[in-house]
Amino acid sequence: MLAFWHIRVALYSWLWVFSAVLLGLTAWRLYYTTHIPLGDPLNSGVDFYDPIVAELLATSILTLIWSSYIIHVISGVYERRLISRFRGELIGLLVLFVLWLVGAAIATTYWGNLHWCWIYRPCRILTALLAFAWIGWITIFFIFVYTLLFALSNNVVMEPLHARWNPRVSVFGGRRV
Repeated sequence: MLAFWHIRVALYSWLWVFSAVLLGLTAWRLYYTTHIPLGDPLNSGVDFYDPIVAELLATSILTLIWSSYIIHVISGVYERRLISRFRGELIGLLVLFVLWLVGAAIATTYWGNLHWCWIYRPCRILTALLAFAWIGWITIFFIFVYTLLFALSNNVVMEPLHARWNPRVSVFGGRRV
C-alpha cells in the first residue's frame, strides 16, 4: 500500500513535469513574439511580448524549484531545513496556487477561444500553454487539499513535512525523546 509521502512525491513529480512543459511553451512563445519572422501577420510584424506569458514563465520556474525542494525534503527525511514543516509547505503551496490561478485565468481571457486558428503553430502552442497552465493549477490544488486534510486530521501542522517521523529518533525542534 502506498504511504502518504509516496503519493505526495508522485504528485510533486507530476507538478514538476507540468511546470517543465509550461516553461518550454512559455519560452517558445516569448521567443516567437520578440523575434517575429518577416512576413508574419502577427502584430503587423512588430516584436512584442505578452506580460502574462512572462508571469507564467516565472511561475513555472518557481514551481520547478519548489517541487524539487519539497521532493528532496520528503525523500531525504530532512527535518532541519528552511521549510521543513507542513505549515511552511502549505503557505508555499498557497502562494503557488494564487500565481497559477492568476496566470491561467488571465491567459484564458486573452486566448480562450483559439479553435479557429489551430492550423497555425502559434495557436496550437497557445492552446497547449493554456492547457498546461490549468493542469498545473489543478495539480497544486490537489496537493494543497491532500496535504491540508492530512495535516489537520492528524494535528501535525507544526511537524516535519516528510510525515515519517519517529518520536524516539527525531531531532526535530532540538529535542530528542
